[in-house]
Amino acid sequence: MSAALRLVDVTVSYDRHPAVHHVSAEIPAEEMTALVGPNGAGKSTLLKALLGLAPHVEGRIECAARRIAYLPQQAEIDRSFPISVFDTVLLGRWSRFGGYRAAAKSDLDDTRRAIEAVGLAGFERRTIDTLSVGQFQRVLFARLLLQDADLVLLDEPFAAIDSKTVADLMDVIRRWRAERRTIVAVLHDLDQVRRDFPHALLLARALVDSGPTARVLSPENLLKARAMAEAWDGQAAACDVPLRATA
Repeated sequence: MSAALRLVDVTVSYDRHPAVHHVSAEIPAEEMTALVGPNGAGKSTLLKALLGLAPHVEGRIECAARRIAYLPQQAEIDRSFPISVFDTVLLGRWSRFGGYRAAAKSDLDDTRRAIEAVGLAGFERRTIDTLSVGQFQRVLFARLLLQDADLVLLDEPFAAIDSKTVADLMDVIRRWRAERRTIVAVLHDLDQVRRDFPHALLLARALVDSGPTARVLSPENLLKARAMAEAWDGQAAACDVPLRATA
């Protein structure tokens, strides 16, 4: 199985204090991979490093994708701006028309179809500040549909949403997999990971294991991850472990 992402001795630091420490792993292409670990394990930080959004990254990240789509945590999104559901979803095509050209009819038609695909037909003119958490997450998934990305990165896509919305959005993710896209999702529900995600990467600042989910989420690995997280000293000296050769 080919790799969509290859991490080689990746360390992500804040003022030389690592949030993610010397991680080497491969993410398989055209598959669904869950990024799991205890709270504070560095999962969201690693996702941002893959996007080039982390402050200081050492090591090497190899990415085979031509286009990447990213779903941030809802807490990072300002919903006070008075923008409609339709226009929010249409922003998924921003790279095509930018701020100087009008959206094409095909973009508008695709926007309507994406809204229907996530179960929000009739919500097009609602402003996003009037939506529930679950409804807004459907909007964000519809926007991802328009991006037509090879690699989809999801940061806690099911946090604080109802079970019906989770089931509907999982259908969207399975559709992406059927279209041979690569999905990486930060998740906390290990039962869901075991049920729906064939591959997993278990992180506790450092890598615990990556590979088939049944192996990665073994009781031994989960105990190891918990122990590593509890032993982590946020006031420790700056990282002085040398990077291994990456050439």
